[in-house]
Amino acid sequence: MKNRINAALLLTLALTMSVHAFELSSHDIKDGQFMSKQQEFKGFGCDGDNLSPHLRWQDAPKQTKSFAITAYDPDAPTGSGWWHWQVVDIPSTVESLGSGVGTAKNTGLPEGAKQIKNDYGNTSFGGACPPKGHGVHRYQFTIHALGVAKLPLPDAPSSALVGYMINANSLASKTIEALYKKD
Repeated sequence: MKNRINAALLLTLALTMSVHAFELSSHDIKDGQFMSKQQEFKGFGCDGDNLSPHLRWQDAPKQTKSFAITAYDPDAPTGSGWWHWQVVDIPSTVESLGSGVGTAKNTGLPEGAKQIKNDYGNTSFGGACPPKGHGVHRYQFTIHALGVAKLPLPDAPSSALVGYMINANSLASKTIEALYKKD
């Protein structure tokens, strides 16, 4: 009898979770597929359009007070990966960002959202630019639902500190892992 009750509780929990699963989608990038030249950096020997991809999310946890977006290349030959984009303090009422909003002027970002300096040294989106002949790199675009309205960050924080604070305040996250390669 006890096993049947436990099984029923687990089934109920699984059904509840599947109905409200945090989701991330994009018109521009797809999980496990190569990105276009639009998401390639312009500079460092790359000549892409350097456009941040469209991102849309839904079914965030009810306790969400803000969102953060990160774009990270774990395959960069640095010993610590490469941060391409970090946006914090996105209001909880926002559910998408359009293509190309990650500019240095912040004109397309929601009010209150803040971009962090990336590993190119820019406070904007920095597209893919793996070393020529280095093979396929993975680019992890992640939306984080946070339990705080504003991350407690100092002025000009490092990407590592931002990542730490995002993870310390994360309620849920979802990732699209896109690919890029330069021959």
